[in-house]
Amino acid sequence: MIKSAAQPEALLGWMACLADPTRLRLLRLLERHELGVVELCDVLQLPQSTVSRHLKVLSDQGWVNSSRQGTTHIYRMLLDELDVPTRRLWLLAREQTESWVTTRQDELRLSRRLREKQQAAAAFFAGAAGQWDKLRSELYGRQFGRTAMLALLPRDIVVADLGCGTGQVALELAPFVRRVVGVDSSAAMLKAAGRRIAGLENVELHRGDLAAIPIEDASCDAALLVLALTYVPEPPAALSEARRILKSGGRIVIVDLLPHDRDDFRRQMGQQCLGFAAEDLRQLLTAAGFGQIDIQPLPPEENVKGPALFLASGSAAT
Repeated sequence: MIKSAAQPEALLGWMACLADPTRLRLLRLLERHELGVVELCDVLQLPQSTVSRHLKVLSDQGWVNSSRQGTTHIYRMLLDELDVPTRRLWLLAREQTESWVTTRQDELRLSRRLREKQQAAAAFFAGAAGQWDKLRSELYGRQFGRTAMLALLPRDIVVADLGCGTGQVALELAPFVRRVVGVDSSAAMLKAAGRRIAGLENVELHRGDLAAIPIEDASCDAALLVLALTYVPEPPAALSEARRILKSGGRIVIVDLLPHDRDDFRRQMGQQCLGFAAEDLRQLLTAAGFGQIDIQPLPPEENVKGPALFLASGSAAT
């Protein structure tokens, strides 16, 4: 149990504990779940040495306890064992970090880990059926499901791939639609895209700014912005341009970064902003002339290093 807060040395001790952002993130996770070091490293995206060091501090101060399960130590926060003043401090710290974008990222990664644990248990009880996904992947690969979903697209649509980069999306779309128009401001990216889509007669590439898209008004059925909007200096202008090139009722689809606080990542990747909050993006899309807006976070994939993503869509208002 943590020492009484009436003792000055205890006061300084637990205040020092909560003064570190990594330990705050750990406590928010361990208050609700029992987790091992490997799981915590995955959720926090930190090396094991860093996580273990902070767990030792929390354990020594009495914030968490651990139990062994096989070769793994499982950690949990001792909320019920905190004395009243200490519990009040933690509740205040938890309240003040509710809107912290880092904890939102942690929660998304934790949700993915918990789903994986549930899936593992289900696979055990499913017996032979639990081996089917593995067997199917070994025999036929992993792309056929995505290909089947692309085949659901109407064959006669024209899709604008805005910020097309090296043409990967255009390449995948081309067999399933009438035409793909790729636009990018980078000559180097377009050169790589040209090599990738060589021989595809229904894909065309244009160099241009997304704030002044070189496509005629109302000439496209759909517009894609896949990991492109965070690179745009003026997102409202790009979204207005996307609306301009869409036919009435045409669809916009955006995949990009949720809010995060990794400014070093932003600078390294040359991005203009630290992601988009759902409500902010909804307002931008509405102002640009889109309705039927849907925005949802995407579950982070295993072993990825970047911030979590969202999927947004909307319809060009009539």
